[in-house]
Amino acid sequence: MTLSPVDPLDGIALVDPLTGLGNAQQLQRSVLALADERAADPAPFTIGLANIDGFKPINDLFGPEAGDRILYQVAHRLTACVPEGAVVMRTASDEFAIILPLIFERKGAEKIGQMLREALSAPFDLGDRTVRLSASFGFAVYPFAGNTFDDLFKSADTALYRSKRRGRGQITVYSHEIAQEMKRATQLEQALRNAIIADEIDVHFQPIVDLRTDSVVGFEALARWCDADLGYVSPAVFVPLAEERGFIDPLSEMLLRKAAQTALSWPKELFLSFNLSSAQLTDPATSGRLLAIINQVGLDPRRLELEITETAVMADADVAQKIVAELRAAGVRVSLDDFGTGQSSLGRLRDFSFDKVKIDRAFVSRISADRASEHIVRAIVSMCEGLELEVVAEGIEDFSEAVKLKALGCGMGQGYFYGKPADAVATMRYLAGRHREANALR
Repeated sequence: MTLSPVDPLDGIALVDPLTGLGNAQQLQRSVLALADERAADPAPFTIGLANIDGFKPINDLFGPEAGDRILYQVAHRLTACVPEGAVVMRTASDEFAIILPLIFERKGAEKIGQMLREALSAPFDLGDRTVRLSASFGFAVYPFAGNTFDDLFKSADTALYRSKRRGRGQITVYSHEIAQEMKRATQLEQALRNAIIADEIDVHFQPIVDLRTDSVVGFEALARWCDADLGYVSPAVFVPLAEERGFIDPLSEMLLRKAAQTALSWPKELFLSFNLSSAQLTDPATSGRLLAIINQVGLDPRRLELEITETAVMADADVAQKIVAELRAAGVRVSLDDFGTGQSSLGRLRDFSFDKVKIDRAFVSRISADRASEHIVRAIVSMCEGLELEVVAEGIEDFSEAVKLKALGCGMGQGYFYGKPADAVATMRYLAGRHREANALR
């Protein structure tokens, strides 16, 4: 690295006015200066990036003044906690950088990250209230992670991005393995974007049955992608990727359009169940876009059921509640998926207007052998009966589970015991076969 000359007249442009810390320009100059200082004997040093998790919703909820108070307190805590010789700077809205001249390797960076994470986990004072936040960290060690400022900063940013992907409050130190992992994710992202443009993501359908009669009452739409080069890619991989990279809307809307068009060929009494992502439940325009699609296709909104998880609802409860209300007003039914695995499901049932609850497969899979799971399912069924909510048990794999759920009064179920997800053509064959069986029993 080479040090750019500093103009003494532009010092004020190197300071963040809110916190008094150096800014992104000062970070670059300081890193270049440190590298230049060690040019004769290039000893390692580390830069770190700290990003506040979930800062935007807090800023939106309490206002920019409260957000500024939080950022000022973050700056103070970081400055107070870093080791001697380290420098803290604010490089973006809710992002801070730390130069650590005496941290030479991964373990040292992780230890600093853990200490800073702990410091930022304490409540932030907003005068009449307090809030708790977490922070994610990414570190890069010079010169192993880059011997130019741009490369070193990019490595720290890559590490931070990986931390964000793993959840809140994570710490990552850049390595070549992480770089390869992120490279694969980028390649997968591009392939997925191309597949969406080319309309190559398929929809499969899994039957949902009335447990009292074993008759099919609807189908859940499930995304499936088999790429010519990558082979089969699990939706557990590509759906979260689309959310993280910001193109879940075109993916979801394409899948809904395909699913709704297929549902038009089913008997009219069958419903279509479709999953919404957490990102969609934070966008106030979601309900309008979804209703426009099914109107264009010509599917009766009363035949559509949208599944949302409690985790998705919690991202922005106010917006989610508005979306749910608009959809239900149009005749769409809304189901709470994976019930029993969230943090405050009972509160969500009270605060939101749902039509149906889906019992998570984690309870269903153990219902025959585990008395606790049986009692939980019994309690959920009884509670939903009192709340006039329909109940679906997910993940029914065998006859014993089906019998047990029927005995407990569970109304509906789905799982491999009743049918695996299948494409549109196979689903029509399945329906025809069920129709022949029903006629033969008459």
